[in-house]
Amino acid sequence: MFIITKRFTRAKAVGSVLLLGICLAGLILLAGACDRSEEVAPPSAASNDERLAYLAELGWEVDAEPVETLHLQLPEEFQDTEYDAYNTLQLTQGFDLREYAGLSVVRYTYAVKNYPDRSDAVQLNLYCCEGLIVAGDVMALGENGFQSSLVFPAAE
Repeated sequence: MFIITKRFTRAKAVGSVLLLGICLAGLILLAGACDRSEEVAPPSAASNDERLAYLAELGWEVDAEPVETLHLQLPEEFQDTEYDAYNTLQLTQGFDLREYAGLSVVRYTYAVKNYPDRSDAVQLNLYCCEGLIVAGDVMALGENGFQSSLVFPAAE
């Protein structure tokens, strides 16, 4: 029979506790990274029915057909363009137009029927690229005009 002994000093004890703490912290960080859900894919917009269904999910009632369909080419760079400010609005709702820089998009403009406490014309724009919704906004022109995200507003 063999007996092996090892001297365990205070320095070794502190080192072991620190090493164990680092290992536990690493496991916690790793578990947190694995637990994060994947990026949410942009909503499908291959057909007008899909676009209307998406808008209905958000609470919007719009005319069945767009009042305007416009094909646009996004710039390669957004810095110092109107798209840079517009993309700031998009980032608040989970879209990022920079991912589509340089690509062609289609803007579908719908007349909104149910904007709360507003009797004048309100329009909703959806920007689509390769069958996916990549941006959107709600806007009213003229006096007291505005531009906001696709989030349905609460009635005042």
